[in-house]
Amino acid sequence: MTVPPQSDAPDLPLAAAFPAADRDRWRELVREVLRKSRRAAEDTPLDEVEGLISTTTYDGITVGPLYTADDAPPGRPGLPPYARGVGPGSEVLAAWDVRQRHAHPDPAVDREAIKADLENGVTSIWLVLGPGGMPVEDLATALEGVLLDIAPIVLDAGPQAVQAAAALLELAPAARGNLGLDPLGLAARTGAEPDLTGIAELTGGHPGLRTIMVDATTYHDAGGSDVQELGCSIAAGVGYLRALTDAGLTVDQALAEVEFRYAATADQFLTIAKLRAARRLWARVAEAGGGTGRGQRQHAVTSSAMMTARDPWVNMLRTTIAAFAAGVGGADAVTVQPFDAALGLPDDFARRIARNTQSLLLEESSLSRVADPAGGSWYVESLTEELAQAAWRWFQRIEAAGGLAAALRTGLIAGELATTWERRQDALAHRRDPITGVSEFPNLAERRPERAKAPEPLGGGLPRVRYAQDFEQLRDAADAAADRPKVFLATLGSVAQYTARATFAANLFQSGGIETVLGTVDEFAGSDTTVACLCSADKVYAEEAATAARALREAGAGKVWLAGKGEYAGVDDYVFTGCDALGVLRTTLDDLGVAR
Repeated sequence: MTVPPQSDAPDLPLAAAFPAADRDRWRELVREVLRKSRRAAEDTPLDEVEGLISTTTYDGITVGPLYTADDAPPGRPGLPPYARGVGPGSEVLAAWDVRQRHAHPDPAVDREAIKADLENGVTSIWLVLGPGGMPVEDLATALEGVLLDIAPIVLDAGPQAVQAAAALLELAPAARGNLGLDPLGLAARTGAEPDLTGIAELTGGHPGLRTIMVDATTYHDAGGSDVQELGCSIAAGVGYLRALTDAGLTVDQALAEVEFRYAATADQFLTIAKLRAARRLWARVAEAGGGTGRGQRQHAVTSSAMMTARDPWVNMLRTTIAAFAAGVGGADAVTVQPFDAALGLPDDFARRIARNTQSLLLEESSLSRVADPAGGSWYVESLTEELAQAAWRWFQRIEAAGGLAAALRTGLIAGELATTWERRQDALAHRRDPITGVSEFPNLAERRPERAKAPEPLGGGLPRVRYAQDFEQLRDAADAAADRPKVFLATLGSVAQYTARATFAANLFQSGGIETVLGTVDEFAGSDTTVACLCSADKVYAEEAATAARALREAGAGKVWLAGKGEYAGVDDYVFTGCDALGVLRTTLDDLGVAR
């Protein structure tokens, strides 16, 4: 075979035909687009343009539309402060630990599920024992046949953590993984007073086995923000370092005993930045304590708060995005929750999909073969730094209050988390934070899978919330009604004139389990409902809305909505983008006599 000679053609500078990039010129172009959509004026100052299309997180961090090299230069992978990973950089890369959670109360069922997982891609087991899972005394039955010197076991036994740890060490002195002690996390979940005495007694002498798991998902599951989750986790970690060093361990020995668990959500960039920021924060703690540890060990688990019981198959998409973000963010271990987790105990199919999600990311997408894929993204670098700075300030507030235990005791933590949850609930109610399959694009004809009831999680402390819970409660009420509640969508004008708003109104009402029927005003009398919603364009409303509303009243309508904004005679209220969707649904169910 003859190899063609290398071309002598000169290099082509691809940007040569374009003028140099200029931020003010970009702002001018953006201002013109915003002017056409009436979001800016011709004389809007250029330095205000970016603010018009920026967003703000629940932590008050502004996410801008444009980032440059001036915003946040990247560091180096594998070097302090480890935002870009704790490994030695791109020279040696390893796949993350695929960790599957098991919480079935029957040890025989757990044994078969664990065996299937380990034979099909899972590399470690997260085992829930005690009140929230399987009895501690059945640990040996559940782990029968497992090579405990090879497959790491991570325990989660709540108030029985010490007993579970002793049981595992008796079963396998050479066990690897994490004993799962987290008395501060247990206090957050149950409201009990934390007891840190004795945790040092289980440390040492077990290579590859850590003692403490700082479970920050407790704060996330209570409705908290990313900064609040980070700050609480660092405060817990510092509390454990103090207890371990007071018991005689060196700082480095104490650092080696602690692992952190964080929630990964479908907001991929915030998840990536959160995990990177967490390593930066913990590196600062280690530095301040005089330690030389190699950075924070992280376990990322797909968020329980984002999971839905309605249209649960969409959870497969949410968890895929979250797992991707966890991998890109540099998590050492990742757990993908089965798509049916909000319904009860997962079945074999759901667990298989969960583990195969990770296998696809690792094997087919080759995600673990790249060192810090987000590194050098000016947006991610900037967001990482802002999260770290804000979380450090929150951590300092907790420390000033006497540490995490004191902040839990006085209600500081609960109060701050409740404030964030209240703001998030408002965004969910107004659908600024949409939930696909629940608040947006619901499927009233869905046939949900049935699952056995899962053991009740520990309670008594911080609440456990799910973002979809308020909409799903209304769906449950509508499903339980003797007859499906119904709203008549009264169309005006041509198909082109009413379709957009009729689709919007149907989507909104159906998110509360309310069936919608489309028809003309004259067809309302036979619709078997007392609630109607006018749907058309503004121009048509101006000419026909008042007359149509009067006709609907005469035909028996007790409530008349209108899809859009304005003031029209005979119309009781309005549904529009950004309205209080939950308020509309509650009012409608009340008007239709549905108990909720």
